[in-house]
Amino acid sequence: MNILPCPLCASQNSSWYHNDRDRDFYLCATCHLVFADPASYLSLDEERKRYDFHQNDLEDAGYRTFLNKMVSPMLSKIAPESQGLDFGSGPGPLLKKMFEEAGHPMEVFDSYYAADPSIFKRNFDFITATEVVEHLHQPLKELNRLWNCLKPGGYLGLMTSLNTTDIVFSNWHYHRDETHVVFFAPETMAWLAKRWQADIHHLDTSVVIFHKTNSLSI
Repeated sequence: MNILPCPLCASQNSSWYHNDRDRDFYLCATCHLVFADPASYLSLDEERKRYDFHQNDLEDAGYRTFLNKMVSPMLSKIAPESQGLDFGSGPGPLLKKMFEEAGHPMEVFDSYYAADPSIFKRNFDFITATEVVEHLHQPLKELNRLWNCLKPGGYLGLMTSLNTTDIVFSNWHYHRDETHVVFFAPETMAWLAKRWQADIHHLDTSVVIFHKTNSLSI
């Protein structure tokens, strides 16, 4: 079986990890990312059809509670009237609404629903990506792009279910979504923090907030 390079750290130090129906998964021993074989990725049209089924109702109280896992810890860190970017906002940008209700203007970007690449020429006080990074075919490229858009002193919040030591991957629902192609562990987030020379200011099983303590660009 071929050993594939890690799509995050580019290491060749990966090994076969799991098979689920038509997909093989690999584990990177360097950054602890689990990733699907790129040969099994859905086409862009197939991905779009899956995303169009998502129900992101701006008035959905349950969805608001879910997103508050990101909003609440981020609000405890950012200064008044901070300018934000929600990356991967989807068809219903409720996160933008929640931050703006709290006094923080927010822009959105989504490769399917709000694809204006000029947004990456700007700089932001905080950036969020909720239930997005697990979909990224080129996670390092996309995450570095976000990091470079973050002002020194700013915060980057990533929300994704982490592959923790108490999870049995074969039983985990998260990899059964075929649009999910990369799976981060706490060690993966630590690898990112080291690469960016960043501090991790919040870490639980689904939300990580990085603090940009310098002007480093990648």
